[in-house]
Amino acid sequence: MQEESINQPAVVAEVELQFARYERALTTNDTEVLDELFFHSPYTVRLGAGENLYGIEEIQAFRASRPAVNLDRCLRNTVITTYGETIAVCSTEFTRETTDKVGRQQQTWIKFPQGWRIVAAHVSLMS
Repeated sequence: MQEESINQPAVVAEVELQFARYERALTTNDTEVLDELFFHSPYTVRLGAGENLYGIEEIQAFRASRPAVNLDRCLRNTVITTYGETIAVCSTEFTRETTDKVGRQQQTWIKFPQGWRIVAAHVSLMS
């Protein structure tokens, strides 16, 4: 991959828009948008702070049963890196008023014909 294909401004802008949509949906518990933004595949993986989810069906079931309280959070150190026009990695840290722990989130996004979708995600907490 050529260095100039990394972080093309137009591609970064596309991913930033979808990342912001994801964040809004997460903090407002908009499960319809969250469901849209994850790739509907048995190969999609979400490793969470307290759960390991393999495949879109497990991810959807988790979202449907997740409590919709205390979802607000503050992001920091967000890094979005795109590789060519179809691959992106989004990494961020987050804090919540309800805990002293620092959260970390990383997502791999692929651009499919239907748009950008998360194919892998990891969420963890540090003391």
